[in-house]
Amino acid sequence: MEVQSQRRNFTITSCRQIPLLITCHQQLYLLPCHGMYVYGPSMLPTLNLTGDVLLAEHLSPLLDKLGPGDVVLVRSPDNPRKTVTKRIVGMEGDTVTFLADPARSNRHVTLKVPKGHVWIQGDNIYASKDSRQLGPIPYGLILGKVLCRVWPPEGFGSL
Repeated sequence: MEVQSQRRNFTITSCRQIPLLITCHQQLYLLPCHGMYVYGPSMLPTLNLTGDVLLAEHLSPLLDKLGPGDVVLVRSPDNPRKTVTKRIVGMEGDTVTFLADPARSNRHVTLKVPKGHVWIQGDNIYASKDSRQLGPIPYGLILGKVLCRVWPPEGFGSL
């Protein structure tokens, strides 16, 4: 999913940083977060085609606190001006199996994710440009971890 930080009709996208209070082990932590407007078909049905506003934090990638199943914001290896939203399927050292071209064949490919890389995929395998085409993604291209969807209201909550 393509991410835009343009000023839309969503108030949250105009916020540069949103402090989020988190309690952990009876201590309070302040976590800087950003609201991001994302849209596109690659993360259907998890995210809406016409757009969602997500709350993302940027410390997890720096602290190596990401894992399979996490939805992340990634700088596109194709176009560094673009940020995409994908799900982590495998971490370095993991073995991943995927359909090479799901629209045309049932051929499976298995490979090991190299050191310093992750394997990302969109939830909609038929309309997502991800590691299946781009290969393993350098860990350094991960910009943040999505915490929850905040808009539309009926979809509020974790992903």
